[in-house]
Amino acid sequence: MGKIIDDIRKELLKNSDEKTRISGERFFKEPVKLYGLKSAATVAIAREHYAKIKGKPKTEIFALCEELWQSGFLEEAGIACIWSYNVRKEYVPGDIILFERWISKYVTNWATCDTFCNHTVGTLIEMYPGEISSLKKWAKMPGRWMKRASAVSLIVPARKGLFLREILEIADILLLDGDDMVQKGYGWMLKAASQAHQTAIFDYVIRNKAAMPRTSLRYAIEKMPGDLKKMAMAK
Repeated sequence: MGKIIDDIRKELLKNSDEKTRISGERFFKEPVKLYGLKSAATVAIAREHYAKIKGKPKTEIFALCEELWQSGFLEEAGIACIWSYNVRKEYVPGDIILFERWISKYVTNWATCDTFCNHTVGTLIEMYPGEISSLKKWAKMPGRWMKRASAVSLIVPARKGLFLREILEIADILLLDGDDMVQKGYGWMLKAASQAHQTAIFDYVIRNKAAMPRTSLRYAIEKMPGDLKKMAMAK
């Protein structure tokens, strides 16, 4: 199984481009390790090589994902995110413990945080709603990426109208956080929830706007009608 990782890395190197690498770095405030591939090229490599392991035990696929995460390269992390999502039908509640460890140990930028949490973690939460308690725990943990993960894991469920009560609880925990990545994360979560629960989210924003960072507020009301935006933004 180790050979597949070597093959992936050779292909990533072969398809890397220095201009793409330099351009990609501009999207991040923090240092990132990049080969320099367009997203579509990375996805194609992930699909091509997943075909060789499809049907293998989930534990083996997760072990390969871990090896990819360990490299620190954005493209390898992206492949790990795709592969861990590919086995979603086999998720069990206890997988949240592994996912928490991956976030805590390997996530160092918004791109991997959002890709992994939007899809892999969010799907597990939909399958096993009881595990949303982990997200509330993450919101209280140190580190910007665990806190952001607690919110962005609920983006897709929020768009479906799910977990409103828990979304507001997590927003309460993160409300006064001074980190812009956390502020944008929970603001995005509120915006997603507003698609199905506009009145509830608007009321939440109005109730908390004196304390809520403007970054979070702007994100939260982005999809609302102009008149509601004006009311929310008024001093």
